[in-house]
Amino acid sequence: MKKKMPKTELTAFKKLILKKKEDIIEHIKDISEETVKKSQKDASGDISSYTYHMADVATDNYDREFSMGRVSDDREFLYELEDALKRIEDGSFGICEECESLISKTRLKAVPSARLCIKCQEKKDKK
Repeated sequence: MKKKMPKTELTAFKKLILKKKEDIIEHIKDISEETVKKSQKDASGDISSYTYHMADVATDNYDREFSMGRVSDDREFLYELEDALKRIEDGSFGICEECESLISKTRLKAVPSARLCIKCQEKKDKK
């Protein structure tokens, strides 16, 4: 029979994951308010509707794309956290998908969406 993490620990990790989700959602909202919802005029601080310098346009576009990339990364992390919550519900959370040993609590605190123990993750990263 597979090893399982004790319910008290699962509950603690569920709280940690829900807090991380809340933080990420707040971060996405902040970025959205800063970049996505602002018009280019507002973002550049220019009172006219035209930006006169190509460098200003490029900088504004870069900043917007950079922020959108951060939102995309945050959304990916949200999906990983959702998946971790599903694994808590089905009892597979904290169990390495490769060797089926328990993933260390230290690793799970640092990376609550971890699917592999540190040894298996290192093997995967070397490939």
